[in-house]
Amino acid sequence: MIVIDGSEGEGGGQIVRNACALSLVTGEPFRIVNVRANRAKPGLMRQHVTAIEAACTIGGSDCEGLTVGSSEVMFRPGTVVPGEYRFAVGTAGSTGLVLQTVLMPLVLANKPSRLVLEGGTHNMLAPPFDFITKAFLPIVNRMGPRVEARLVRHGFYPRGGGRIEVDITPAQLSPLDCTERGALLDRSACALFAGLPIEIAEREIGVARESLGWSERECYVRELPADQGPGNLLMLTAAFENVTEIVSGFGQLGVPAERVAKTAVGRMRGYLGSSAFAGPYLADQLLLPFALAGGGSFTTVKPSQHCLTAAAIIERFTGRATRFVQQDGGSHLVSLEKIRLHA
Repeated sequence: MIVIDGSEGEGGGQIVRNACALSLVTGEPFRIVNVRANRAKPGLMRQHVTAIEAACTIGGSDCEGLTVGSSEVMFRPGTVVPGEYRFAVGTAGSTGLVLQTVLMPLVLANKPSRLVLEGGTHNMLAPPFDFITKAFLPIVNRMGPRVEARLVRHGFYPRGGGRIEVDITPAQLSPLDCTERGALLDRSACALFAGLPIEIAEREIGVARESLGWSERECYVRELPADQGPGNLLMLTAAFENVTEIVSGFGQLGVPAERVAKTAVGRMRGYLGSSAFAGPYLADQLLLPFALAGGGSFTTVKPSQHCLTAAAIIERFTGRATRFVQQDGGSHLVSLEKIRLHA
């Protein structure tokens, strides 16, 4: 059994999600102690419990310590059974993070699956639905499978109530080499809001347009039905020939709209100013499918602690080490290699 100290590295919920996915694929049981020890509220939160429950459901798995607040989890995987599943987080917890837990095991199954996920679709500290569909899934689909996701209803923190539907046509994952983003095809800034004054979104768009120098056509406001809020999100999108980057900024009580926009603009400028294929959040997402494909490479900006922690968990389950090699210009080449065992 693989034993993991959840306080090591980044120390968040990603350790739990990746461990569940890798356990289902490899058949290796695991135990995590000190779950989310580096967070303000340590232990499992509702969305982590739902993610593990989803892994148990699709894989006929057993799990001990599966309660909100638990600091230790023991997981014994069964056999993944593709099919139709519905999972509800029950709060504004991220549907995207639940999808992250079960996607790769179902991608590698022997029959198609369909998922209905209910909860938050646009959450702080989680990839928004648009990032999943425009940045992440196109790369997964280039590797062989076919994954299609639809947004039925937005769900913002704290109300939640969102719904996404995902159809998965499985296939073996083929390695990719993604080092060139290609020419810029399109760019946009969109401020979503629901159940809030429109001037919040207009202020965000004003800062984004002025700071980035983008045209009026490329910067717009979109109002959602009030019953899908309250919520506010600024999304900056840069679509290239080979990859799309989405940077998001979430409106928060007490945080001026201008600050939300300036933070998002700074992150987009950092990406556009580099030559990297993947931004920091896409790099996190790509590590797992690339490892399960048995290889491949991509370039990214400076790897985050989140990324390095994901690489360490992948190595524990697969024996594949991730190499991060800095390139000229500041980007890093990320590649998977087989561990060399000492004689």
